[in-house]
Amino acid sequence: MKYTFPLFLLLLLSCKSHLSSKLIEQKATINTTLNAWHKAAADANFDAYFDMMTNHGVFVGTDPTENWQQQAFKTFSKPYFDKGKAWSFVAVERNIYFSDDYKTAWFDELLTTQMKICRGSGVLIQQNGKWKIAHYVLSMTIPNKNTNEVVTIKTNFDENLLRELLKR
Repeated sequence: MKYTFPLFLLLLLSCKSHLSSKLIEQKATINTTLNAWHKAAADANFDAYFDMMTNHGVFVGTDPTENWQQQAFKTFSKPYFDKGKAWSFVAVERNIYFSDDYKTAWFDELLTTQMKICRGSGVLIQQNGKWKIAHYVLSMTIPNKNTNEVVTIKTNFDENLLRELLKR
């Protein structure tokens, strides 16, 4: 009886260690996937870029009108890729989170881009043993102290777009 608790504790620690190593492994795989996805855009590798997304993937861009479903995003992006360089995003910080079954992951990342620091966030799902990007959102970051300046710059555009959207 006196050995039951230590054996239970050892088993518990062993399970926790296995889960920790699985978590580390899955995070590394997702980091590799996301870095390769960003590199495929920088290298203008159209097929590699879109192969890393699900067939119904969504890309939400920085412009309020950019909510690209997979086929529309391919059509929009193709001319950029054909010119030899689409866009170049490099993650400088990334946080990854998982569902309890480790089949869905979501993340946020800070990126260095041609638009300076941006934030990306998204969802990946496992398909046939590979992580695929199902949803990605790109946002420009604005320091809080500059919010009023940015609001002034975008007011006319936003008001016109809102009028149009509210008519629908």
